[in-house]
Amino acid sequence: MKIRTFMIFSVFLLAVFSFQPAVLAQGSPERIRISYSSGGMTSIDLFIARDRKYFQQQNLNGELIRMSANLAISAGISGDVDVLGSIGSAIRSIQRGAPLRVISVTLRRPLFFLVARPEYSTVKDLKGKTLGIVTFGGSQHTTAKRLIALHGVNADKELTSIQVGEESMQLQALTTNAIQVAAISPPYAQIARDKFNMKILDTSTDKFASLQNGAAVNLKMLQERPDFLKRFLRARAQANKYFLEREKEASELLASIWNSDFRIANESYRASKAAFTGTGIPTDDEIKEYLALDAQIIGLPQPVPAASVFDFTLQREINKELGVK
Repeated sequence: MKIRTFMIFSVFLLAVFSFQPAVLAQGSPERIRISYSSGGMTSIDLFIARDRKYFQQQNLNGELIRMSANLAISAGISGDVDVLGSIGSAIRSIQRGAPLRVISVTLRRPLFFLVARPEYSTVKDLKGKTLGIVTFGGSQHTTAKRLIALHGVNADKELTSIQVGEESMQLQALTTNAIQVAAISPPYAQIARDKFNMKILDTSTDKFASLQNGAAVNLKMLQERPDFLKRFLRARAQANKYFLEREKEASELLASIWNSDFRIANESYRASKAAFTGTGIPTDDEIKEYLALDAQIIGLPQPVPAASVFDFTLQREINKELGVK
């Protein structure tokens, strides 16, 4: 009896110590700090990855940090942020020599609606008025100017641009008449229309390429911690799949995040879905178009080669692993 008891106890100890290395190998989730600039639709994949616990499944503690794109660039270069979610300003900084690389692109079209106060029916009516922006020269500002230019108005010469802040603040500025127009992403554009009778004058989603959101990282991290970044990309790919394939559930999640009704969330979803890449990789033509525009804006004689800005090696590996096409 004693021998049998000893053998059972020995087997138990062996099982415990055999299991222990696996537990220790898993360890506590690693913190990954991810910047984002908008609480609207543009960052939806990050919210899904957090709320559906896709980060946790990759043994990551996803810390989403809201900050301006320009501040995020400084944080990304210094290492205070691991991943930059807003990549428009990052691409511009890379063309100027910043040690960053874009490893994924989630938005291939600019997800903005040109929203004006109720008394303005056309873009031409906005001459002499004030345009609200997030950051001078940022993706939102650039998109607003391009949309306005399509209607024969030069925003630099015929409007005054003021830095207001992110979209909820722009919506508030519209309601108080501090600004008369802004380029706003869903759901704020739809809320502005339905709740405050603002007018949507145009949308950029079907007009031109603009690589707005994704993932930009420090070159050092890309070289030294590819497996860490692959776990992030894997979680994000799962979130993108959830977003693109499950309209009802994604819209319900959006309504919960935004504290809005389902109708607005669902309309925002449908208005935005086509702007997402799905694969994390835009087309060569979209990259070429965007880099050419960026070079023109910042006064470069020619665009920087795409290989100096983008590195989709890890994203392609994840896509192959998960069967994303």
